[in-house]
Amino acid sequence: MRVVVIGAGLGGLALAQGLRQAGIEVDVSERDAGVHARFQGYRIGLSEVGVAALHGCLPASSHPVLDAITGDLAGDRVVLDHQLRRVGDLGPMTALAADRHVLRHLLLHGVDVRFDRRFTGYQVRQDGRVDVHFADGATTTADLLVGADGIGSAVRAALAPGIEPEDTGIRFVLGRTPLTDRFARLVPGAGTVVRGPGLTLMLGLMRFRVPPRQAAPWLPDTADYLRWVCMPDSPRPLPELVEGWHPDLREVLDATSATHTTHLSIRVVRPSTRWPSGPVTLLGDAIHATSPSGGNGANTALRDADLLRRKLIDVARGRISLLDAVEDYERQMFDYGAEAVARSLDALPAFLPGRADQPRVSPVRS
Repeated sequence: MRVVVIGAGLGGLALAQGLRQAGIEVDVSERDAGVHARFQGYRIGLSEVGVAALHGCLPASSHPVLDAITGDLAGDRVVLDHQLRRVGDLGPMTALAADRHVLRHLLLHGVDVRFDRRFTGYQVRQDGRVDVHFADGATTTADLLVGADGIGSAVRAALAPGIEPEDTGIRFVLGRTPLTDRFARLVPGAGTVVRGPGLTLMLGLMRFRVPPRQAAPWLPDTADYLRWVCMPDSPRPLPELVEGWHPDLREVLDATSATHTTHLSIRVVRPSTRWPSGPVTLLGDAIHATSPSGGNGANTALRDADLLRRKLIDVARGRISLLDAVEDYERQMFDYGAEAVARSLDALPAFLPGRADQPRVSPVRS
């Protein structure tokens, strides 16, 4: 059996790792020019589901490295005003903190990824296999094509053109600042939400148990940092929006370099009408992109990877047909994926300036 994965994000790489351990041939193609083409060095939270999926997909030799490069993410999530006065809380949470860029390097280890290779389409053959086409004119044949190519998935556009990204209309700015004792005091628990006039600022710590480069020499040399997310209610520059705020909060933004700041829009993809199961399927944000407020986008993609890995191992061992395996994977994935998107949107209003009602979503044409 041969599997072609389009997209070298966390979900696609986790699947590739899991198949590789099982002796299943897997080929990964990524449209980015290289692993450093886009800055992705931000903290994410790994739930029990996400950690279990990583343990299932990664070889046992990588488990100690995974443990070393994560950090604790536990305690209360306090809510402060813009002068650092406590005004409430969002309840406790327990998870593991991971840096997306470092985790991606861990998942890349030992996997041969073809970068700068853009997927352009596919054709299902009479024998049930699939021919996969690329912009460089190359074609490869697989038993299964997996679109793990993110919210703008080209595989989804070909497989299920009726499922499109939806724009919430909400914009936010994401950044990271080198961690100091002064900044660490801003986050006494699992996270801090600051609500000020016209702006919500969310703060979280990324403290590695072991510096990644010490945990494994092929990992990025990334130091501890403070991750912040700003959700403004206007397009005014951030320095104007935080004028009059506590000096410690203004310094967080001032100490962040432009290369470590990203402006994003919140878009979602809802798994809706299922397509007839066949030799093409989807994984992660390509089919169920969540808003970041639920903290479950990466975990759900990793869950996909582990579930599909187990189904394909059953195929390789003759326990089930490929079409039955894909059908069962998609049935389960659609259910928990739709739930993850809905849960993330339900959680979103609590983080908006002024606690606005959940925004209306509208389709974004690819």
